[in-house]
Parts: sequence; structure tokens; C-alpha cells
Amino acid sequence: MSERFVEVDRLQAEIQKYRSSELLQQDAEITSQDVLLRIEKVILEIITSLTKEEAPVLVFHNRSSWANVRFNSAVGLHMGPDSSTVTTIRSDCSSSVNRFALTLKVLSAVYKLVQSNTFATKRDIYYNDTQLFRTQRAVDSIVDDISCMLKVPRRSLHVLATSKGFLSGDLSYMEEDGTKVNCSSASTAVSVSSNVCGIKNISSHAKFVLIVEKDATFQRLLDDGFCSKLAPCIIITGKGVPDVNSRLMVRKLWDTLHVPIFALVDADPHGIEIMCIYKYGSVSMSFEAQNLTVPSVMWLGLLPSDIERLRLPKDVLIPFSKKDESKLTSLLRRPYVVCQPAWEKEMEKMLKQRQKAEIQSLTSLAPDFLTSVYLPNKLLYGGWI
Repeated sequence: MSERFVEVDRLQAEIQKYRSSELLQQDAEITSQDVLLRIEKVILEIITSLTKEEAPVLVFHNRSSWANVRFNSAVGLHMGPDSSTVTTIRSDCSSSVNRFALTLKVLSAVYKLVQSNTFATKRDIYYNDTQLFRTQRAVDSIVDDISCMLKVPRRSLHVLATSKGFLSGDLSYMEEDGTKVNCSSASTAVSVSSNVCGIKNISSHAKFVLIVEKDATFQRLLDDGFCSKLAPCIIITGKGVPDVNSRLMVRKLWDTLHVPIFALVDADPHGIEIMCIYKYGSVSMSFEAQNLTVPSVMWLGLLPSDIERLRLPKDVLIPFSKKDESKLTSLLRRPYVVCQPAWEKEMEKMLKQRQKAEIQSLTSLAPDFLTSVYLPNKLLYGGWI
């Protein structure tokens, strides 16, 4: 049985270099008192502006500008200390005065939560005044803006988000409230915790973690008993573009278990971008990169070269659209592609072939090809990049 994981074990020894780099990159822990003082500083600046009969403004680094993002192979995409592009929310401008008021409303809620050491979900904040906020998305965006403005991880704001991800496999842990969670059921997945940072007493003998792009593929792995066939392992999905909790959970597993983490995504630009979010992060959350990225993630499949190697039938392949070409061209310009020549080669092959394939296309070879042939052989022979 151990022969199946010879290459995985060899990879585990190699990726310890990421651990040493990350340990050097870690920041000091942000305390509740730090958060309260930073909020008070913002309020004092507003009061000072009012006493000077000036219109108060809120200023923070722009979360959507590549100009503010730096790349470090040990951290991923992170917001540089010298970021020059800022977002300014003015109280005397008709286009932003509402945003200014909503930000102060959420800031007030955050202060009370941190001060009382209690937690609330973003949904709780929204339903506290639905007429004021109008949409849940407004609250979500403001919470991230406040996190960026105060330069603290979102968890330090005591604001939680409902998770959309699932995980299963050789894993058990305890939630912050004392609830014991066992993920080893062969047929039923467990929802990713809404308070990942509060998880403790993690226990696992997993040899690897497999990130699965799509929920449909994740469910197929469950139905085929993948976690039993390739035990011990852990599988997790963010059901498409991952939410913050799914990314935090992958990072938590990496920090705790130090085992190889693989990604199983469609052989298309969208799947590659999702994998890159887990590995290197995103521009919008670059201010919290050190808590969300896992630069050791390896691309297990579906590789564009697998399409030729496995001789997938042409009728299961999907022609490239202009949107696909634009997305892939954009990905090839990302700063992290330079340090991943094997990834770049696969992406250029996809661009040349001008076709893509979903993981489900493997069923054209055999109904259980994914779980009985493709993944076991990939893991046995080190078929990742």
C-alpha cells in the first residue's frame, strides 16, 4: 500500500522549503486591542476633520488595482507597503456619501463585536438593517474594505462568513465552541467551518490534500469512494471560485499537516485561474495574502497535455471562445507564471490547441476512469507539475 505514495512522500520532503520561507514571512499576531485602537484612530481623524470644518474622508489601498500588488514566490500576490493607488470615500460627494455612511455603520458594528469578544456573520450585519444596506454584496465589500483600511485579517474583525465549501477524508477537529467534527464519512461531506481560525485539535494521517474545482466532481469522488481507495487523504472543494473560508481551510491544512496539496481543475482558463487563486491569491484579497495563499499547491490535472496523451474523443472537447483566449492570454501575463515554466508550457499548449476539456470528459474513456485509473496513476507516478 505504501508504494502508492512513494512519489507523494518524495514531494513532501521537497516542499518543506516552502515552510522555511513562510516562517520568515509571518507577521506579528494582531490583538483585539490593536483592532480597537486602529478603529479609534479612524474615528479621531474624522472628528479632527469636522473640527477643522473639513469634509471627512476614508482612504485605503485600492483592492482592485494591479499597481498595488507585488509578487513573492513564498507568499503569492500581496499588497506592497509602497502601494500608491488608493480608494477615497468622501463624505461631501454625492457619489460616495452613502458608501461613507455605510462604512461607518459597519465599523461601529465591528467595534462592538471586538470589544465584547463576540462574533457575527456578514449576513447578521446585513439583516440588522436591510433597508440601509439594500444588498448583501454591499456589506461583503465594506467588510473587506475595512479589513484593508485597518490592515488586519478579516477574522480579527470578528465578522464571519457563511461557507460554501465542503471537505471529506481522514480529518477530525474541534470547532471553537467545542463541537467535534469528523470528516471521515465515506458518503457525506462536511461543510467548511465559518470560523476556520477557531479550529483546534486537528488530527489526520492524510498523505495529501486534493483541491477539487467543481462540486459535481467532488460528489463523484465521494460516490466512487475515492477517500477510501486512496486512503489516507483529504478532499476539499470551494464549488468553483473559492470563498475565503475554503481558502483559509486549505491554508490551515497546509500549516498543520505539511503534506502535499494538489489541484484537480478543468483544462480550461477558468479552472487554471481558480487553481491560481488557491496557490497565489487574488488582487482583491492581496492585503491578506499570508493567511490565504498556499504557494506549494501542485497542478495534478486535468492538464492540456493529458488531452493528447489520453486521446480524448474529439466530441468531448470544447472549442475555445474569444473570452477563453482573452482569459488565457491574461493569465500568461501574470507575474507568477514566469516562475512556473511547466505551467506556462501547458497553458501555451492549450492556447495553440484552442480547445478545452472538463474533468467529466474522462468518463468518455470509462465511467470510473477518474477515480480508478487517472488519479491513482497520477499519484503513483508523480504526474503533477
